[in-house]
Amino acid sequence: MKRREFIKLLGGGAMVAWPIAARAQQPAMPVIGFLNGSSPAGYARMVDAFRQGLKETGYFEGRNVAIEYRWAEGHYDRLPAMAADLIHRQVAVLAATSTPAALVAKAVTTTIPIVFTTGGDPVRLGLVASLSQPGGNVTGASQLTMEAAPKRLELAHRLVPNATVIGLLINQKNPSAETVTRDLEVAAKSLGLSFKVLHASTEAEIDQAFTAFSQTRAGVLVVGADTLFAGYAAQLGALSIRTSVPAIFDFQPFVENGGLASYGGSIIDTYLLAGGYVGRILKGEKPSQLPVQQTTKVKLIINLKTAKALGIEVSPTLLATADEVIE
Repeated sequence: MKRREFIKLLGGGAMVAWPIAARAQQPAMPVIGFLNGSSPAGYARMVDAFRQGLKETGYFEGRNVAIEYRWAEGHYDRLPAMAADLIHRQVAVLAATSTPAALVAKAVTTTIPIVFTTGGDPVRLGLVASLSQPGGNVTGASQLTMEAAPKRLELAHRLVPNATVIGLLINQKNPSAETVTRDLEVAAKSLGLSFKVLHASTEAEIDQAFTAFSQTRAGVLVVGADTLFAGYAAQLGALSIRTSVPAIFDFQPFVENGGLASYGGSIIDTYLLAGGYVGRILKGEKPSQLPVQQTTKVKLIINLKTAKALGIEVSPTLLATADEVIE
């Protein structure tokens, strides 16, 4: 073989081999672990908001970041194993997007960064030492949901002033169940109302609870904030209409599907903020240096169509204070 041909052959081989070597040297795509206590069907808007938060920091799912999703489908006892699996896969960040998921994530790792979403007080729940200086490997975003629970009870009383019984539908497996129940019982007594607690931790039990409460002709039901319930927003809204139970919720989709009213902070905003924090951590920031973000705006939404169907006359004063009225 001539010397010129030999050099050409070597040059061609190098050109073929170079892209393979270059690909081998490229850093692996970071993986986010996404842990949630509910189901994907009821959380499409929140997941979209989370992805939007990532995009705003330059991360696009499937392009320069991967997301491993784990959904407990309302079975909170599955969360520890799911969290352990994500940790075993060495995810770069663990997005624990619900209070039960956040508490489990904090319990299983002190090294992998955790970004949570919660409707409760992160300090009271033990997730962080303080909002401004979370410390450790945990930070996140919260909305005014648990704190607004007594206000939802007052709203129920204003919407149905003739009701003598206030019901609370609560998932007893939620870490905040006991606190919320106690707070609402105090609020009900201050208004001179009877207080009835109904428990549900499955879809079948939710149906049974509404059916049982429908027999209380002079009652209005407050549905406790819970990941499980949020995942069944459409079913719960329809169930309220079917059983003729005036129901007050924390989350807008309930009302869009037939619930009487909702009052609470924006869950969607917290997922947007959480996505942004995950992106910032992927870029090198530390959770301990990122203060917990709180969405302070609460929205009152009233379904006037449902009110009319249930024979409830909403006062003009209350309608005037609503952020949105569905007719």
